[in-house]
Amino acid sequence: MCSLVSRLIVLCFALPAVVAPSLHAQAAASPALIVDAVTNSKPLPEGIEVQTGAAILRITALRDDIIRVRIAPDALPEDASWAVLPEARSKSVNVQSIDESSFVGFHTAALEVRVEKNPARIVIQDLSGNVILADSVGRPVTFRSGGFSVHKAMLGGEHFFGLGDKTGAFDRGGQAYTLWNTDVGPQESVDPLYKSIPFFLAIHETRSYGIFLDNTWRTWFDFGKSARDAYAFGAEGGPLDYYFIYGPSPKQVVEKYAYLTGKPPLPPLWALGFQQSRYSYFPESQLREIATRLRNDRIPCDVVYLDIDYQDRNRPFTVNTKAFPDFPGLVSDLRKQHLHLVNITDLHIAHAPNQGYSPYDSGHAGDHFVKNPDGSEFVGAVWPGPAVFPDFTRAQTREWWGTLYKEFVSEGVSGFWNDMNEPAVFDGPGKTMPTNTVHRIEEPGFTTRTATHAEIHNIVGLENARATYEGLLKLRPNERPFVLTRATYAGGQRYGFTWTGDNAATWNHLRLATQMVLNLGVSGIPFVGADVGGFNGSPPPALLTRWVEQAAFSPFFRDHATKGSLPHEVWNNGPEQEAIRRRYIETRYRLLPYFYELADEASRTGLPLMRPVFLEFPEIFERTYPGFENLDTEFLLGPSLLIAPPPFGEMVNDYAVAYPPGQWFDFWTGEKMPPQPHAPSIADVVKAAPGTTFSGPRSIHPGLETLPVYVREGSIIPMQPVVQYTDEIPAGPLELRVYPGTHCAGAIYLDDGHTFDYQQGKYLRQSLTCESDANALHLKFHAREGSYAPWWKLMEIVIYDWPAAHAQAKFSSSTYPLKTAYDEKQHALHVMLSDVTGEAELTVRGRSAH
Repeated sequence: MCSLVSRLIVLCFALPAVVAPSLHAQAAASPALIVDAVTNSKPLPEGIEVQTGAAILRITALRDDIIRVRIAPDALPEDASWAVLPEARSKSVNVQSIDESSFVGFHTAALEVRVEKNPARIVIQDLSGNVILADSVGRPVTFRSGGFSVHKAMLGGEHFFGLGDKTGAFDRGGQAYTLWNTDVGPQESVDPLYKSIPFFLAIHETRSYGIFLDNTWRTWFDFGKSARDAYAFGAEGGPLDYYFIYGPSPKQVVEKYAYLTGKPPLPPLWALGFQQSRYSYFPESQLREIATRLRNDRIPCDVVYLDIDYQDRNRPFTVNTKAFPDFPGLVSDLRKQHLHLVNITDLHIAHAPNQGYSPYDSGHAGDHFVKNPDGSEFVGAVWPGPAVFPDFTRAQTREWWGTLYKEFVSEGVSGFWNDMNEPAVFDGPGKTMPTNTVHRIEEPGFTTRTATHAEIHNIVGLENARATYEGLLKLRPNERPFVLTRATYAGGQRYGFTWTGDNAATWNHLRLATQMVLNLGVSGIPFVGADVGGFNGSPPPALLTRWVEQAAFSPFFRDHATKGSLPHEVWNNGPEQEAIRRRYIETRYRLLPYFYELADEASRTGLPLMRPVFLEFPEIFERTYPGFENLDTEFLLGPSLLIAPPPFGEMVNDYAVAYPPGQWFDFWTGEKMPPQPHAPSIADVVKAAPGTTFSGPRSIHPGLETLPVYVREGSIIPMQPVVQYTDEIPAGPLELRVYPGTHCAGAIYLDDGHTFDYQQGKYLRQSLTCESDANALHLKFHAREGSYAPWWKLMEIVIYDWPAAHAQAKFSSSTYPLKTAYDEKQHALHVMLSDVTGEAELTVRGRSAH
């Protein structure tokens, strides 16, 4: 939905960026408490506690590879968190204490943690003595005016990622950011934005680590912008409480961060389909026209949206009955067309006493709204005009909020969209509520107390989404909720999907979309996307087409546009553009088995679906792999698919694709790509014959109709026939595309797509592996888990890089050879099997017989 600033988009460019304070600015203010020399220490079973004058440091090991650091100017504050799971925060491992003349500390099975005595300085290294993290020399931890700053040494050549949906360069190095949830379109020069995820991933040589600063106040991060030899972070208030997470691989860091803050729930399958939205489809007849056109044009789609105009006077949880005279009938008719409806439900409640507006009346009666310092209800202007705001830090308020969905749920609305929840307040300071407004923390695990908005602001969106998710669970206990939120905090992945907010219909915003989604993925939020085509403005035909192509490979695939823009729907700009866009949406639906297997993996590990290349190939930062120095447009879908759009979408000249190490295949043609030429090492140059030339990544020049997509060797990709919606049973076999190579493996996951029955064993999970040599390929089916019966009766095995039609295929459970078919154009051998439910092996011979 459009923000106030989005409608006056020029103002976005005029807003000043909020940046971190200089590393040296602290010298101008006083007094300050500086964490100086160690005056006392005592070992703990799980770590160490250190005194430095009045300050206290407690460093503990939750696991051998996760270290928690808490520092306070006097006594340690309450041990509570909105982000870190109680079961993770309460874990610990026993450590081996160290007490030397110049430092104290401890060992775990993976790390050595030292606190140097004079001056006090934390150093963490691996057991081989490699320093991974160290406080910056001469820049001690400092407390001032309720806030703090921490400085860490830059080791040289480090790369930094994370912090959620920030703009600017993909690698955070050399940049500074503020985390303060703000309703402003993601313009290139604006910070902060909608989300506050104070977690970053650092990569240095072959070792990776993460830092999560568990602080809900306004925080800041400076990755070497103010000083080349140090990075820094801090907050204007609240506790100094951070977690060090050791990989050593970046993928392990992301998984361990999910261990701390939670894994996402498995979404309904329909949420992975194509979704069509606009601000606004109004009146009812227009939404019906959109639904009919989607089906008539055979554009696969699962979801349509209603933005704020469906409401009575923009009041949440109401319906404008003049424009939508038969809302229950509309929902029912959409479901008959196999379309799910998602309604927007902003968190602000119209301040409408004595007007029969139930959300306000029941909220006021239950004392559920945020207060002014004098105890009156805070009232601020948003879409309904004067509005009040639920106090989501109260468990009973969240429970009340969940009950507001009862009527929509009973009418069959499938999901809900929590927007404007930074919280946005049109007439408030900084477009939000004043920092002295009062929240009440009434929450298990926390001391009951009041808190100012300065402390709570960054978690309003998180707790809003939580209240919606938990409310829907109570109303539909066996249906997976779909919740889409704009603002959130660390741990927001526990409650569903998010998107990058009110972007713009420009080529640069298409580029930014990739960077933002990737950084949100490594920040723990796997189910995320950007508004296709750009929310603000009208995309030219080529831009919308390219955006549909790229977004077809992103987790959240929604076309959305603002009021006053030209239509964005897929059929606009003529049949040629529609045909290209339809092809990519159909490809998305063909790949749904792969997407769903990745979603299952995300729910178990926290790994993102859409991944930066370094997550699978951290070695690309080494000198011998050129072309990745500014890698911010190529990305991976899962471990197997490489998507390589133009670095700048509007460019018409050739561009270089940097293939990660290993063999790659063209997804569209099956062609085996030539080996990636790498830049030479010194040894290569020395050994090379005189006159030898070395080249880097290969140049390509695809047309608009082709988005380059490549498949990693050793991949087994499950695919299905095209369907128009996820309710439709595919007509044909499950296709398993096998790309021979090293570490060949894949998996299938399936369940009913919408209930929690999978938690009771009603699912299907099957792993596959393959081995190949010059003459044969062996595809092994491992035993299935779960009791769910699949839709397919047949499996079509497609083996790529097969040189000729000659082949002998045999299945382990049969004495008869199997029929094969050969696709000469794609160099692919096809073998049809009955569904394989248990341990079995397909052997195909004859690769070299041609």
